Amino acid sequence: MALNYIWSGFFLVGFLAALLQWLVLGDNDIFRRIIDGTFESARMGVMDIALPLAGVMTLWLGIMNIGERAGAVGALARLISPLFTRIFPGIPHGHPATGHMVMNFSANLLGLDNAATPLGLKAMESLQTLNPNKEEATDAQIMFLVLHTSGLTLIPLAIMAQRAILGARDPSDIFIPCMIATYVATVVGIVTVAIKQQINLLNRVVLSWLGGMTAAVAGVLWYFTHYLNKQDIELVSKVSSNLILLVVIAVFIIGALRKRVNVYEAFIEGAKGGIHTSLTVIPYLVGMLVAISVIRNAGVLDFIVSGLNWGFAQLGLNADFTPALPTALMKPLSGSGSKAMMIDAMKTYGVDSFVGRLACVFQGSADTTFYIVALYFGSVGIKRTRYAISAGLLADLAGIAAAIAVAYLFFH
Repeated sequence: MALNYIWSGFFLVGFLAALLQWLVLGDNDIFRRIIDGTFESARMGVMDIALPLAGVMTLWLGIMNIGERAGAVGALARLISPLFTRIFPGIPHGHPATGHMVMNFSANLLGLDNAATPLGLKAMESLQTLNPNKEEATDAQIMFLVLHTSGLTLIPLAIMAQRAILGARDPSDIFIPCMIATYVATVVGIVTVAIKQQINLLNRVVLSWLGGMTAAVAGVLWYFTHYLNKQDIELVSKVSSNLILLVVIAVFIIGALRKRVNVYEAFIEGAKGGIHTSLTVIPYLVGMLVAISVIRNAGVLDFIVSGLNWGFAQLGLNADFTPALPTALMKPLSGSGSKAMMIDAMKTYGVDSFVGRLACVFQGSADTTFYIVALYFGSVGIKRTRYAISAGLLADLAGIAAAIAVAYLFFH
């Protein structure tokens, strides 16, 4: 039901905004831009996202099936089960969904988007096997999705690379601010869903796991910032991320061979689901991308930014951050759209300006909530998302607030 109102609302708000611009500003091209944008978004949903996803899904579902046959996914599930049995109480002990989620979170943490998506879809498929009402999201699926949309990434490699392309003096200077902002978003997401589901986070196991992960992240940050220069950070992060991924594949294959599994047949068996999953998500994906396109091309985000800028000015508050807000507002809607706005902010205000850097921190502070909801829930046919979107957007808002705060602290 939530998606129904959101999808309809995007179209209606976009239409009203376009009508206002036509009547007040005399923008006669506004309707053409909106219609052209809907066609382009529909094409992009199929040609640029769904079809390429089919190939990646085919590969990684095959690899995951090898890992399951080798027992590696089950071993991961047993390792992480003390934490997951408490924040995912609806998942039985040792269920494969736990291992699939761990693989997805690990890929996200390393910034491996191509691997994270098929692993995440596999995790959602596993969670769906435990769902008694196939059209309504379970508590576990909501917790998983909100953690995913919080976008926790250890190293924002793509953002640093873009800054380097545009000539930043220190492309990695947004590294720590991004890490802080996305970590805040993740913690807020966990706490929000835990309160809604009445999960007790104040127990020894959860606190020790969260404390240990916080210490590990802090240790990596300390090592990178004290012992590596900007070139070394980019090199180490890129090599280590892909090396870890290659090691995982090798371990899966070696483990399967030791168990005398026919590795090739196991790969083919798992890979068969890749095309089906990709075709399943196309209607959900195209529908959401087209609605987002209407909002963007109708200038709704510009209205919001202008209103916020005026409001902060009336309150006498520093509004230097408002030119970077389009990136933050677009991020929950479209990853490619927010990236374009981040690049535009760096080009307009300067790659090393406060606005340029803040736009980068916004880009790295969360993930594309609506896109992920449409993709992940659409892949298993969930139509009633319950509070997943509101909890994900609250985590996004926390990430935006943290991004502004750390940007003022580091760059203003």
